[in-house]
Amino acid sequence: MPKESSHHVAVIVDHGSNPFELGVATELFGLRRPELDRDWYQLSLCTPEPEIRMHSGFFTLTGVAGLDRADRADTVIVPNRPDPEVPPSDAVLDVVRRAAQRGARLVSFCTGSFTLAAAGVLDGRRATTHWRWADTFRRSYPQVELLPDVLFVDDGNVLTAAGSAAALDLGLHLIRRDHGAEIANAVSRRLVFTAHRDGGQRQFIDQPVPVVADTSLAPLLEWARERLGSPLTVADIATYAAVSQATLHRRFQAELGTTPLAWLTGERVAFACRLLERGEVRLETIARTCGLGTAANLRIQLKRTTGLTPSDYRRRFALRSVS
Repeated sequence: MPKESSHHVAVIVDHGSNPFELGVATELFGLRRPELDRDWYQLSLCTPEPEIRMHSGFFTLTGVAGLDRADRADTVIVPNRPDPEVPPSDAVLDVVRRAAQRGARLVSFCTGSFTLAAAGVLDGRRATTHWRWADTFRRSYPQVELLPDVLFVDDGNVLTAAGSAAALDLGLHLIRRDHGAEIANAVSRRLVFTAHRDGGQRQFIDQPVPVVADTSLAPLLEWARERLGSPLTVADIATYAAVSQATLHRRFQAELGTTPLAWLTGERVAFACRLLERGEVRLETIARTCGLGTAANLRIQLKRTTGLTPSDYRRRFALRSVS
């Protein structure tokens, strides 16, 4: 028998909402995943009116709950806007404000950040939106600290994703926050989607399509991941790539939006998380295995990344079963 979830996710769907983002939320939070043996999410769709015409009139959504369902949700995913300059309805703004007041987690995909901003819940906070609408967002909501080049922004209980595909990245990030890295990896495998793209990666690289063979960082990153437990340095990665460290830095910034050292540290912390989830209790062993060196450094890096100590992380995310 599937377990009754204690975490309720409500997705608000309004006129013009994009079916892709709705599908992302349904896939990640709505489908039962008995192979994970986890208390998964309870998903509800809710609308301000009985009939909602989706983006470009592709179809009409009917037969779902009203907005009062969102008043009982732990996580509320707000609707994106086909034209961000047209404000959401007062009914939608009111339910978003009520959710913020009671401390619910608020999430937006793509232009849904305009909905959050219109409700006033992004004032003084960091957020992102689709790169195409960045200038419009800045003009409309100068009180929000917009980060226009990233895939998503985690600002505590308010999280925003950039373009449509970044909704998957943010959704997996939420699963990682709630259930740990190993569970998020299991879900990503089911989706045949990359396990982890950090929110700091750039959402849009304005460069021509190469006319030469693929020279992306992917093979280099895979080589480095296989050697996380060794005393691998940025200099070692540059040497293997046959480029200078300055060139390596520029390539990482261009393709990933981060530095080689930050990427390497993040991969090592993710490796440490998996070991903790699998029950390893010897911090010195974990630190050596994932390349963080010492238990003290492991504690520092894990706390910086997850906000948890190793013992707290293990207690929260220890695995029961993952297929």
